[in-house]
Amino acid sequence: MTTPALSLDKLNKSFGPAKIINDVSLDIAPGERHAIIGPNGAGKSTLFNLISGLYTPTSGTVSLHGQDISDMPPHEINKLGLSRSFQVSNIFTNMTVRENVRCGVLHSMGQGYAWWRNIGSNKAVQQKTWEVLEHCSLADKANVPAALLPYADQRALEIAITIAGGADVILLDEPTAGMSHSETARAVDLIRRASEGKTLVIVEHDMGVIFDLADRISVLVYGEIIATDKPEGIRGNAAVREAYLGDEALPEEVTA
Repeated sequence: MTTPALSLDKLNKSFGPAKIINDVSLDIAPGERHAIIGPNGAGKSTLFNLISGLYTPTSGTVSLHGQDISDMPPHEINKLGLSRSFQVSNIFTNMTVRENVRCGVLHSMGQGYAWWRNIGSNKAVQQKTWEVLEHCSLADKANVPAALLPYADQRALEIAITIAGGADVILLDEPTAGMSHSETARAVDLIRRASEGKTLVIVEHDMGVIFDLADRISVLVYGEIIATDKPEGIRGNAAVREAYLGDEALPEEVTA
């Protein structure tokens, strides 16, 4: 039996008397693209914070490739192969696009910036940096300060930094939020390419993106998973449709 890339076992998180995540169990297979959806306030961001180490579970466990990471800080979890993007762009605005990506590459190689080290002479770092830039269609913007990028390109840069770190489990939190239709289509293509051969867990409100990308979908409502299924099963699930009434209806048909 294959060990899940990511496993949540009876996961709970409370803040005082408020229980935000309630007994969540979920296994995500290596190489799977798994979406987590739910109405506003369902606990999706809290769940991501538990997986990535920003929060410690009240009870239950989070395992990465079979290793319990429940009590580990984010930087230790990252070293084990899990990387996360956030709802708000998290880039170094005072650096160029290339320098941002290079930070991720250096981290994956166990290095960091140091005034006495000539990073520019490290051929392995430079090669990997350009590979990531080209893979994410950012090579033509390599020398542009990140602060001057359009919003969609800033989000693309964040994804580039995420994959530059070499993680094999990637968490993306609302990667297409605030994008136009054309920008979203471009982002979906980038995410599909960037997650090839990796395990992807994505939180996203755009149902078109979810049904286009996901192999399986889990629906979180009031901190509980009420359904996990393939996209066609989720689309036809009456309980899921009821959970979205008055908030965000699931489309009968979704076109790419």
